[in-house]
Amino acid sequence: MTTALIITTYNWVEALELSIRSALNQTHLPDEIIIADDGSRTDTKELIEKIATNSKIKIIHSWQEDDGFRLARSRNLAIAKSSSEYIIVIDGDMILDKNFVLDHLNCAEENHYIQGSRVLLNRTLSQNILDNNFFKKPSFFTKKITNKKNMLYLPYLTKVICNSSNQELKRIRGCNFSLFKADIIEVNGFNEDFNKWGREDSEFVQRLYNHGIKRKNLKFAGIQYHLYHKEGNSNSFNDEILQRAIDEKLTWCDNGIDKHLKVRKNG
Repeated sequence: MTTALIITTYNWVEALELSIRSALNQTHLPDEIIIADDGSRTDTKELIEKIATNSKIKIIHSWQEDDGFRLARSRNLAIAKSSSEYIIVIDGDMILDKNFVLDHLNCAEENHYIQGSRVLLNRTLSQNILDNNFFKKPSFFTKKITNKKNMLYLPYLTKVICNSSNQELKRIRGCNFSLFKADIIEVNGFNEDFNKWGREDSEFVQRLYNHGIKRKNLKFAGIQYHLYHKEGNSNSFNDEILQRAIDEKLTWCDNGIDKHLKVRKNG
């Protein structure tokens, strides 16, 4: 099964470098890494080209013009450019445990969406990591971390938990999830009507649920460390799009990935 790791980014080259380096240090490398870039400056392009030169695997820079918050479109573009069967998505401010990709693949199953979690690093620790351009796995007893239970690596327990399926929207995180590309295409990917922060990942997952896809929670594995930054606030327009998907049991969005797939096919 071929695998693509999608990394979203926007103008934070220092964090992205650490994220890519952790992706290239996996015990099981993905077949390709695609950077879903929502209009970053040229320094991001230069970094990707530099790393790609010495990479054992293909690294693709999927860039779109900076025209506001267009994360949904950026993800769709990157997924459309992928030639892999299985898609793992993270954000460019995530540093991955060396078994991250392998853990997702061990739980992969058709017609299932895998939701992972994250370890939150506080502002001081995150800044220290960025200043030194170096990440060392912190101790469980480090005080500058929240969600410490997500640091526990218990793969045998993971297999038991991952076998349970559900359909809930609690703790949907677009920074750590995976599923088959075919399942993404079945619901037409992410809804590009979202042009502000929030709910675009929940709306996507709700359409997956409406289509019959089940959710697996990846616990005690698939560990990632989240560099600190302020998060945005959702808005009523985004909430309304999500609620419509729930109320009308939508399985498709009109403004989705299909147009990018057509361009790739024709090109």
